[in-house]
Amino acid sequence: MAQELIFEAKNLTKHFGPTVALNGVDFQVYRGQITGLIGENGSGKSTITSIAAGMQPATSGEMTFLGKAHSPATMIEGSKLGIGMIVQEQGTVSGITVAENIFAGEESRFRNGPFISKRKMNQEAKKAMEDIGFLGVDPASYIDTLDMQSRKLVEIAKVMYNKPQMLVVDETTTALSQSGREIIYGIMRKMKEENKAVVFISHDLQELIDTCDTLTVLRDGNLITTLDRDQMDEDTIKKYMVGREMKGDYYRADYGTPVSKDIVLEADHITSGSGMLMNFSMKVHKGEILGIGGLSHCGMHELGKVLFGEDKLLTGSITHVPSGEKITNTQTAMKLGFGYVSKNRDTESLVLTATIKDNIISASYDKIAKGMVMTPGAVKQFVDRQVESLSIKCAGVDQDVQYLSGGNKQKVVFGKWIGRNCEILILDCPTRGVDIGVKAAMYQLIDQMRKEGKTIIMISEELPELIGMSDRLLILKDGGLAGEFMRSETLDENHIIEVMI
Repeated sequence: MAQELIFEAKNLTKHFGPTVALNGVDFQVYRGQITGLIGENGSGKSTITSIAAGMQPATSGEMTFLGKAHSPATMIEGSKLGIGMIVQEQGTVSGITVAENIFAGEESRFRNGPFISKRKMNQEAKKAMEDIGFLGVDPASYIDTLDMQSRKLVEIAKVMYNKPQMLVVDETTTALSQSGREIIYGIMRKMKEENKAVVFISHDLQELIDTCDTLTVLRDGNLITTLDRDQMDEDTIKKYMVGREMKGDYYRADYGTPVSKDIVLEADHITSGSGMLMNFSMKVHKGEILGIGGLSHCGMHELGKVLFGEDKLLTGSITHVPSGEKITNTQTAMKLGFGYVSKNRDTESLVLTATIKDNIISASYDKIAKGMVMTPGAVKQFVDRQVESLSIKCAGVDQDVQYLSGGNKQKVVFGKWIGRNCEILILDCPTRGVDIGVKAAMYQLIDQMRKEGKTIIMISEELPELIGMSDRLLILKDGGLAGEFMRSETLDENHIIEVMI
């Protein structure tokens, strides 16, 4: 039986100024299939799907969907036509309720005379969340009271309420715990069983191999190949992505490297204001990579914030040992040489509507200025050094960050703190949503900083990353220390999972 085409793009091209994001791409999606899309950051994955969904127009080319010419002007129009898209970035609106987020732009369906029935809206929102298996959230509660994962699941409920014929899942799983990922996987399987279609974008090669029926590889805006399931293996995919052989992993190869006995940072019986850390203590050594891991809601992300002085403590103290000073706010932390890369890159680490230049210099005015003056020449030299050393792909330093790929956005965040020459760098999920090439570069950068005597605190939800990069690994559970592991060739995920759960 011949496969039925549900979506097709022909000669699709997209320019952002002088940057070619898509270069005459032909792309097909078939009913009853999960079609994977992969490529390095900036390869065009999100561009092609965002054009299909109505987020932005193509420069040229044509599309068909359900057998008809397709050119939605907005995502609302795209949704009405039958394409739902779950985006990589945070897509909820602050200051309104969960139900109002689910039905944003569609409030009229609950109109009763001149009024909107909040009761009916809340009832329908609850049903929308239950339909995807997301339980236990009051639809009348404000979205700001939810954590990052729960907000993402609200977005998913909104998209699925409209019963799309084709669903685009763009890097969404990186923002979810395993339970959240299982909800997404279940939705994708159901779409396939119902003879609908899914386009799944991910940087996790094994996730794509396990999930997808076909896998299309993009590179620099060009379609390189489409692989069937029996052709998919990690080394083959990597070769097509980067145009050269890339075998093995990219973690540190050394074992038994001695770590300084000097303590640079100490947390003493700290309890966070959020209640996610309870009477927690730890010491960090100069020049070590200290890994922090655990399951969702274990307190590891809150730990990063309190170490940087961003969140307040109820009890205990955080001390920068060489100076004896207590970390009580971000200003003190920065003065003492701390840097912090947040897990929530687009909302906490970057100003998306500002330029690359302004984002990179935002943490280093005091480093660039001479007296009260910050000269254009000094700014240019500072920014160009980071763009060049981190290989940030951009049209120029005056390009707005919002138009960069996820990996290049992350490089801008790194550049902001590396430019400041931080002695203690707190990295919360530093490789989330970036491709294998960028991951390799970041691991090399982290290891180089370690060799220079910098101290790295790396918080991650990915156990292979923690095992591969850390000198010492702390596992948190319920806001406390559940286990500690030293770097070893024999350390594997099974040892760690035993204390995580």
